[in-house]
Amino acid sequence: MHKEKAISTASGIGVLLLVLAVFVGSIAGLVTAIRTQNVGVLLASLGGIIVGIFLAAGLFVVNPNQAVALLLFGNYHGTTRQMGLRFANPLYTKLRISLKARNLNGDRLKVNDLMGNPIEIAAVVVWRVEDTAEALFEVDNFEAYVKIQSESAVRHLASAYPYDAGDDEKSLRGATDDISQHLQRELQERLGNAGVQVMEARLAHLAYAPEIAHAMLQRQQASAVVAARKKIVEGAVGMVEMALQELNARGLVHLDDERKAAMVSNLLVVLCSEHAAQPVVNTGTLYQ
Repeated sequence: MHKEKAISTASGIGVLLLVLAVFVGSIAGLVTAIRTQNVGVLLASLGGIIVGIFLAAGLFVVNPNQAVALLLFGNYHGTTRQMGLRFANPLYTKLRISLKARNLNGDRLKVNDLMGNPIEIAAVVVWRVEDTAEALFEVDNFEAYVKIQSESAVRHLASAYPYDAGDDEKSLRGATDDISQHLQRELQERLGNAGVQVMEARLAHLAYAPEIAHAMLQRQQASAVVAARKKIVEGAVGMVEMALQELNARGLVHLDDERKAAMVSNLLVVLCSEHAAQPVVNTGTLYQ
């Protein structure tokens, strides 16, 4: 396995000036040789031009957030991240690679969640090259590798969680932070051998597939209604219990079991009803 190693390169400014001087001198000598028909000067001038071209081949520019891997006859010798005009062995093959952060806006994938429901899911991945040697030599095309592995990780993530669940269970819709961390960890494990660092990974799209979207919406609405009713009933029962305790503690009225049941029924109807209660005045006794 190839690992990145740093290699030192010389500043290219001095070499550039030397190359310019060689070219100027060689051209001047070439003109002189043609005028004087001096073969020795002609050969020397041609040799100077060849040397200048050879030296110029060793010059290269390293831009900010860029690295250049240097190979000699197929052997990896190192990577330089020194910015500016640099000079190295002219025989080196120079492979440039960007170190900038990149966004991968994944396509919408149609997969099944943990419960078998068809859903649409997509993710955004922010990544950058960390080890240039692994990125260049361990995989065929690291950009295509990132895209394919990201798609595979999103599919695996979707099948590991339900789309929606209760409060005590993680779901794709409910536990967004945990899901994002899970996706980032899995992507880092998959892309680590390609010299890639996953900086962030988040779901960009999540929805039920169109063929079941309407039915699942009705299911969510029904679940919300049931949950709301449950809260209302729990609160109403608590209020009735409190009312009976307060009446009994203060001794305001003494009710037998039948009248307590009637009172509980009436209070529950009032408290759980969606409409305002209509008052009825009882002009008789409590038992009429």
